Amino acid sequence: MAATHTAPAQTAGLVQALAAQLLARGWMLATAESCTGGLIAAACTDLAGSSAWFERGFVTYSNAAKAQMLGVDAALIAQHGAVSEPVARAMALGALQHAQAQVALAVTGVAGPGGGSADKPVGTVWFAWALPGNAPALHSEVVHFEGDRAAVRQATLHHSLRRLLELLPPLPAPSSAA
Repeated sequence: MAATHTAPAQTAGLVQALAAQLLARGWMLATAESCTGGLIAAACTDLAGSSAWFERGFVTYSNAAKAQMLGVDAALIAQHGAVSEPVARAMALGALQHAQAQVALAVTGVAGPGGGSADKPVGTVWFAWALPGNAPALHSEVVHFEGDRAAVRQATLHHSLRRLLELLPPLPAPSSAA
């Protein structure tokens, strides 16, 4: 997928839509970020009043930080690599467990320009979203973005918010007074 620089207005629109959805449910969001280094949390907190729906962000750039701050098992990282579905999912669950939030999103990837491999080329990003549910409900996917480091990081920011909006369950219809 080609990465494009997301216009600030487009990012602000996604954040405003997400804020409205979370506020309507009384839910809080936590983020667990590796390759974006806090860009998602920064975009969320750029919106005034975000403390009503944004609980905290974890910047877990190193493997040690993923283990220490989110409880990601070091053996899981050793077996699958930091840029993997199991680690992204563990990051999202760890964010929920270490925050007072009902929703979490996690990103881990190779932003470049170096660090890629044949299996995980530059632009590979794993995403995970944890939503309220019995377990909680956990969704994950991998996306391969093209472009330079800045483009990959901006595309990751945009995709993480857009997909979270898509994954939120619909709000109940307002009841009409009879």
